[in-house]
Amino acid sequence: MSAGLGDVLAAHEPATTNLYLYRLSRSVVAARGGALTGGWSGERRRALGSRLLNLPDSIEVVPIRTISYRMAEIAADHRVSTLGAECVAASEHLAGPLCVWDGDDGPRIRAAITSLNLDYRTIAR
Repeated sequence: MSAGLGDVLAAHEPATTNLYLYRLSRSVVAARGGALTGGWSGERRRALGSRLLNLPDSIEVVPIRTISYRMAEIAADHRVSTLGAECVAASEHLAGPLCVWDGDDGPRIRAAITSLNLDYRTIAR
């Protein structure tokens, strides 16, 4: 774990979104050279897949029904993707920082977070 990620987890409860969890699961299953798990061995991907099925209760998955309307507003106002709207809405809903790996963020998500006065952090790998 990177030092930056460790610092964030020491100060905040971990959470993810439905679409990101799906994206990670899809990467585990397909692994066609993608950025998330494309370079991993089949054994390592299967082990991650097992862990994704049994996420600890300490990792919140924000229910999409709770934030779907806000997602639509964010997407309309800031021209972000559905995945981008979900992560911004989840950050707002949880009143927590939106954390992304350095280099994996997009300017529209960053702009949306900034305009909403939310906490945005990039974390070195």
